[in-house]
Amino acid sequence: MPPRPVTETVTSPPRIGYSLDAKLPGVVGDRTASALKRAFGMITVADLLTHYPRRYARRGELTALAKLPLGEDVTIIAEVREVRERPMRQRRGSLLEVSITDGEGFLTLTWFNQKWRADQLRPGTRGIFAGKVTEYRGKVQLAHPDYHLLDDLQLAGGGKDLKEWAESPIPIYPATSTVASWQIQKAMEVVLDGIGEIPDPVPAEVRAEHGLLSLTEAFELIHRPEKDSEWRRARDALRFQEAFVLQTALLAQRAAAHSEPATPRAPKPGGLLERFDAALPFELTGDQKAVGADIERDLGSDAAMMRLLQGEVGSGKTLVAVRAMLAVADSGGQSALLAPTEVLATQHLRSIARVLGPDLSAQLMPTLLTGQMSTAERKKALLRIVTGQARIVVGTHALLSESVQFYDLGFVVVDEQHRFGVEQRDTLRRKGATPPHVLVMTATPIPRTVAMTVFGDLDVSVISELPAGRQGIQSVAVPIVEKPAWGTRIWERVHEELELGRQAFVVCPAIDASGSAEEDADVEEPPEGSAPPARATVLDTAEQLRKLPVLSSARIEVLHGRMSGDEKDAVMRAFAAGEIDVLVATTVIEVGVDVPNASVMVVLDADRFGVSQLHQLRGRVGRGGVPGLCLLVTTAEQGTTARERVEAVAETLDGFALAETDLELRREGDVLGSTQSGARSSLRLLRVVKDADVISDARAAAGPLVDADPTLAAHPALAAALERRLAETEREFLAKT
Repeated sequence: MPPRPVTETVTSPPRIGYSLDAKLPGVVGDRTASALKRAFGMITVADLLTHYPRRYARRGELTALAKLPLGEDVTIIAEVREVRERPMRQRRGSLLEVSITDGEGFLTLTWFNQKWRADQLRPGTRGIFAGKVTEYRGKVQLAHPDYHLLDDLQLAGGGKDLKEWAESPIPIYPATSTVASWQIQKAMEVVLDGIGEIPDPVPAEVRAEHGLLSLTEAFELIHRPEKDSEWRRARDALRFQEAFVLQTALLAQRAAAHSEPATPRAPKPGGLLERFDAALPFELTGDQKAVGADIERDLGSDAAMMRLLQGEVGSGKTLVAVRAMLAVADSGGQSALLAPTEVLATQHLRSIARVLGPDLSAQLMPTLLTGQMSTAERKKALLRIVTGQARIVVGTHALLSESVQFYDLGFVVVDEQHRFGVEQRDTLRRKGATPPHVLVMTATPIPRTVAMTVFGDLDVSVISELPAGRQGIQSVAVPIVEKPAWGTRIWERVHEELELGRQAFVVCPAIDASGSAEEDADVEEPPEGSAPPARATVLDTAEQLRKLPVLSSARIEVLHGRMSGDEKDAVMRAFAAGEIDVLVATTVIEVGVDVPNASVMVVLDADRFGVSQLHQLRGRVGRGGVPGLCLLVTTAEQGTTARERVEAVAETLDGFALAETDLELRREGDVLGSTQSGARSSLRLLRVVKDADVISDARAAAGPLVDADPTLAAHPALAAALERRLAETEREFLAKT
């Protein structure tokens, strides 16, 4: 069988003007389009053109073969060193083995009954090889890999001189086992040769100000560069365009939200809010006063408030929300606080009733609604809500039920926003006769650039100042494998705190040996294919602690998500009353739990939790007049990302600094997050940590444009880019946030 041609000289067809919205079958053919759709979900020309190279190689460079990860699909450049064909022992036919090298290591390519490939893969030939890295009898290999040879200079050079051809970058695309990088490149060639001038969503004056290529030029040079400087310029232009489109979408949505008519909810002179403030036994912090003034101004407007309130653990966000609820109650309206767990909802209700005092509580009748209430309790709560008797309603997802109707819902507070999807929040908003004012709260600090990227349609307030009297928290990473003697010291230290009349939390990543964790726990799973290590469980840990001589007199109980609502409430009440010394729990106690006498937190298998979650857990101690101690017990090896997470939390109490660290350690991952958008992140080239300046510049450029033209009527290319760029679920996210 004659060797296949490696590269063909193609005469570029005339530009026939495919649009970005053109369907791929009509451009690259049905077979290629089907393969791209199956592998990457690509449907249109825009989907293909925004599948950017992940790196660029050169024909003269080789890939380090010793670093290839087993079990992963790779695309590498290497040189053929030896070709050998031999008959198979167990069945008829032959095995072709080709040894390739990077000059140091070797890798074997194998094919069954494909002798003809030996005519192509001659020793000294260089090529791009793609396949899954496997191991067979101690040898690393690619079985039946796809490949594309690089050494036919006359054909591949296409008229370039040898040096220029050898040094020109080769785009290496994210690929799969069914669609190789060069197959994507060939499809890209067809599209680029046939596409017309592409309408640019970034106005010409903005591009000129920032020295950016047009979209047509950027697509051409990122996919077909002749030198590195070209793809770098293209990447800069496309990165800015991505930021500009996203910021325009967020700012346009904010403008639309502020245009919604809402009922002003101003506090009355001498009313509920003034009575509450006069009875407060302490002074509000400066941040609480400033944020409260912003919220009061928003509530008094006839435009719906859409505000994000982020604050450090224990900074007093709930008090700010309660003051806003009192302003709304002054106008005759109701407030609803949506909490992610029953424990947190119950804790919120108890805290609100306590801070209001008996007189205001009797007047406002704070009411709880959860899914585990009895039928009689639920009917009583629903009646209070629909008649307006309950001015403050606190609940879980049960608030979203169709059976829940409000008399006059004027204010919605969503606590721990990252725990809720868009649909859930929108369902609660729609229960108001007119759009209610909305306050989104989170104790998970959000880096500035993420706030601009994810919550860019909300006004942002920050409380970073802690109330007076907080004693602080000492945090220690406990590497139990390296220092096993510390294992005993952990429980001695807990005993010392108990002797002082204080209490302790012990947190585990799982409930029992079945490995089940709380549904919303940010617990890290082991890499696919590796044996999951044993992890601490609530039930086993509690049993083991009861047997320790040093804790023999301690009252030890458990708390986890499988317990009924009444059981959880009883345990939390007993712990808050000092009737339990050590509470062994899952992350059900992560947020909102306020037991001032709890001074020590032990997190077992701390490396199984995310940075933000560790920071939240730590915030459950040191809340009263006694200092807090947080022991982060880890078995992760030094130098691993898991260990870095634990050490980062131990080194600082600054939640915003930790949020930046968390983002860097997660390598960005899914920035918008499935709970926000319902889909994978929409970010392609943009990285919210390192591209902070790009995001800021894009927002500054988009702001005046949206102010002057909120519907983008004068910018059809930009409007089309918004429709094209955002997945359907992400458009819902923007519309309902």
